[in-house]
Amino acid sequence: MVTVAALLVGLSLASTPARVIEITADSDSRYKIAGMRTPEITVKAGEEIRLRVTARKGKSWNRDGSIHGFSLLRAKDRTKVEGWDLLFKPGTQEFVLVAPSEPGEYVVVCTVICSEDHEGMHMKFIVLP
Repeated sequence: MVTVAALLVGLSLASTPARVIEITADSDSRYKIAGMRTPEITVKAGEEIRLRVTARKGKSWNRDGSIHGFSLLRAKDRTKVEGWDLLFKPGTQEFVLVAPSEPGEYVVVCTVICSEDHEGMHMKFIVLP
């Protein structure tokens, strides 16, 4: 009986849905998160998250129709985190991702030249142990 209960607890934990983080990649070349003056994402190392992004066209975009990008870089040396190089089309898209296993500070940058203000499109990303 204890084994069955343990299995049921394990199954319920395994089916826990990923935490949803909603971001707007806006037409003014800024990432925005509702309720935050300065957007910042904090996750736990190895946490599965569902990134729900609403992208709005800026003044320019890629030939493939991408209007904004999202690359996660290690703050200490600006190297890219594998699997975290996303392109956004107009509208809302979802991406299921796993947070880096290395705790620390990261930065999100836009990888599509979306306007003359493109260089200001970034935000902090913190990974807790």
